[in-house]
Amino acid sequence: CFELSSTPVNHFIVRCFFDKLVHVKVEGLAPHKPVELRSKLVDDRGVIFKASALYKADESGQVDVSRAPSLGGSYTGVEPMGLFWSLAPETPHSKILKKSVLSPTQVKIEALSGDTGELLASETNEREYMTEGMKRIPVQEGRIRGVLFIPPGKGPFPGIVDLYTFGGGLSEPRASLLANKGFVVLALAYLGYKDLPRKVEKLNLEYFEEAVTYLRRQPEVKGPGIGIISISHSGGIALAMLVIPPLCPVLDNIKFLDSGILDVRDALPDPSLEENRESLFMVERASCQFLFAVSEDDHNWNSGFFAKQAVETLRKHGKKSYELVTYPKAGHFLEVPHMPYCGSTFHGAVGAPVVFGGEPKAHSEAQLDLWERVQEFFKSHLVNKSTC
Repeated sequence: CFELSSTPVNHFIVRCFFDKLVHVKVEGLAPHKPVELRSKLVDDRGVIFKASALYKADESGQVDVSRAPSLGGSYTGVEPMGLFWSLAPETPHSKILKKSVLSPTQVKIEALSGDTGELLASETNEREYMTEGMKRIPVQEGRIRGVLFIPPGKGPFPGIVDLYTFGGGLSEPRASLLANKGFVVLALAYLGYKDLPRKVEKLNLEYFEEAVTYLRRQPEVKGPGIGIISISHSGGIALAMLVIPPLCPVLDNIKFLDSGILDVRDALPDPSLEENRESLFMVERASCQFLFAVSEDDHNWNSGFFAKQAVETLRKHGKKSYELVTYPKAGHFLEVPHMPYCGSTFHGAVGAPVVFGGEPKAHSEAQLDLWERVQEFFKSHLVNKSTC
């Protein structure tokens, strides 16, 4: 919880973990007067993200965003974390970039008079990623490149390999926040990072098996089961762990929107058709547990169709080793809680900006729900289980 006092104007810094709820309350306002709350974040690329909301002070001169409704701005209604998930980029098609979790993400909150625009109070929320005592170890062993996060305390702990998106590089936020929950997590780079391949055609899927083996060998890791968490294109890698030919996109199915960006949702063909069957993931051969999370308004690709196809394959083979959760109004990138919604960004494989779908509020709610499900899933299955 942090409070902004309107007299005098002061600037404070309040810290919490990125995935935690913040209680924002403004005191010392004129009763029943309008007040505007603004939030601002500058990411590691220098892109500015902003949000704002209009409130009315109560009879005691307070605005408590966990109880009072926003009357306009970036969102409306009672939204305790609205100033965070509704942050939108000033530069079109930008997704928040966080290179290293050694420093927090800073979100500045300001309260301004709704009548005069006068700055009444300001405060910065430093949203941290690593708990005290956590080890962050850069990994460069054999071909493996990434960062290993080891929680404090007496292990061993369940181990997880975190695969991020097709865009390349290395992403640490989700891995570090998962490690806070009592997991050893390897944030694994696999494309466009240091000396790793820069083109997907040069990927060797044995690399990912080596990463699992590396993680299992760590003395802090409780085996034999290892979890894999993935998003976007890396979901296919997580399912594969073997060599299969790629699906060729159907270019006629790509739509050009009035905004000038592309909708590639239906570009990939059905892998169950006879001409594409060599590209079908043979999930029925797996001995592990699956948690499929589907954004039903995903416009990067038809994730609902492919996830339900995988579930149906498992069911037909008598397997009950899966969970399927769907989020009707969520877009493509389901990330950690309170991560600002990304409606579109540049797509490396397409070579142009693409739309990701979803509605900001519903997408934020989906991220919050899925975060708890992911933790429970790994806690339930990473004890004397096969690699998954």
